[in-house]
Amino acid sequence: LEDELGKKLFERGGRRLELTEAGEFLRRHAQEIVELADRTQAAFRANEGSLWGDVYIGCGETEGMRVLIRAMKALIGTHPNIRFHLYSGNDEDVAERLDKGLVDFGLFVGCTDLEKYDHFRLPVTDVWGLILREDHPLAQKDAVLREDLRGLPLLCSRQSLEREELSGWLGYDFRNLNIVSTHNLIGNAVLMVQEGLGCAVTIDGLVNTRGTGVVFRPFEPRIRADLIFAWKKCSAFSEPAKAFLHSLQTIIEETES
Repeated sequence: LEDELGKKLFERGGRRLELTEAGEFLRRHAQEIVELADRTQAAFRANEGSLWGDVYIGCGETEGMRVLIRAMKALIGTHPNIRFHLYSGNDEDVAERLDKGLVDFGLFVGCTDLEKYDHFRLPVTDVWGLILREDHPLAQKDAVLREDLRGLPLLCSRQSLEREELSGWLGYDFRNLNIVSTHNLIGNAVLMVQEGLGCAVTIDGLVNTRGTGVVFRPFEPRIRADLIFAWKKCSAFSEPAKAFLHSLQTIIEETES
């Protein structure tokens, strides 16, 4: 394989083998190829006879996932042989899996380039704010104002730094604030808040703050982020994926009515 590709794939030493950077690249892509092949085979099997098979969803961290979960529960209630597979990550991770065909659907939070996708908005929005230690002065307020952020040590997801809605609310580039650390998911950021490293920029509902020593305070004026449910244009859905899309649309109609 190394001769065929013209790349060194392993570092060899004694009884040990370690992947080189090229070897790791090949491993990741081979894994994606096998996963896509398995999904394709499963989709054909699922279309034979009764409705069963797999639905793959990429999703960001958001309380809005409850809408999708209700649709999943309703579908499993009528078709118990359908299985769901969730891949959590930021919008960049979700878009990558969606573009490669590794998930059927993606749930995006806020501003996203939707040119490649068919999509609709969920009937809920997320609210941006800060997670603070309970003993922080801003924790005594009902909301965090623009001027409160100047000089404040902030912990931000790498994705949030690119958010147009945050910079628009602030009136200048959000990246010009005192960003002391970045992350991709909120769990470790909460630990950093608890240890006094800074205050975490996030959306409401991701963290159950009860008994953790931290609190959430929204920005004021409110910054709301739309939740976008998307799939690749001209996608050839499996029957379970079609059924889930219908179930979700039914749940949304019931919610709006």
